[in-house]
Amino acid sequence: MRDSSSEPAPGPTDYDAELRRHDRILRRAAGVGLHDRVLDIGCGSGRTTRQAARAARAGSALGVDVSAPAVERARELARAEDVRNVAFEHADAQVHRFPPERFDLAISRFGTMFFDDPVAAFANVGRALRPAGRLVMMVWQPAERNEWDVAIHRALAEAQQEAAAAPAGPDPFSLGDRSTVEQILGAAGFADIAFTDVHEPVYYGSDVAAALDWVRGFTCTSEALGKLGPAASERAVARLRETFSAHLGKDGVWFDSRAWTVTARRL
Repeated sequence: MRDSSSEPAPGPTDYDAELRRHDRILRRAAGVGLHDRVLDIGCGSGRTTRQAARAARAGSALGVDVSAPAVERARELARAEDVRNVAFEHADAQVHRFPPERFDLAISRFGTMFFDDPVAAFANVGRALRPAGRLVMMVWQPAERNEWDVAIHRALAEAQQEAAAAPAGPDPFSLGDRSTVEQILGAAGFADIAFTDVHEPVYYGSDVAAALDWVRGFTCTSEALGKLGPAASERAVARLRETFSAHLGKDGVWFDSRAWTVTARRL
């Protein structure tokens, strides 16, 4: 159980609330300059893009994401917050034709782990960076180092055993291994690759019910529960409730997590 009662609770559960503690670390690592032109890969609803745009007051920020609803939401929030030097595009960073050598910095908060061809994707991002432009991204460390993943899989063990032969879906831990990341980025034209350990908790909701709603929205959870009959599904949900109860503190449900901040420069 985690208690951070000295901080206000993040509020309603969404992806930005879940990763609230990671945002400040990414901002510090990125060190966005006043005149920087920033590319945000896998921007979601644009929180990190808007933060970059505010830091680059004499520059700009472009967020891209493969989810059209997320991009539309990002545009709405930018308008509501009157952030004018920001733009969003519905695009796949692996193949999108970015203007060559346009950006000073590419950032990503857990938005780079799902490329079909990561070498091609990072090479495409590299072409969008000016020579010596920087890449700063946050990715999950291996699954076994992330309590949230371990706990959910343990609670869903019965469903996952039945689904063992099912094809693997997108892997959020595909960039967890340092040597793998070094090989990918090196092949894509990046150098000076460095890793910083990030040990911060993730927020799953203000109470057990909110956490259950949030996690049942995960693709892996809904697919696992969908493979069970009614009785087995209810047992799995009951185990999830027990898991969340064990991680409930004064400020909500939190799980331990481990990530890397990866930095590199385009050759």
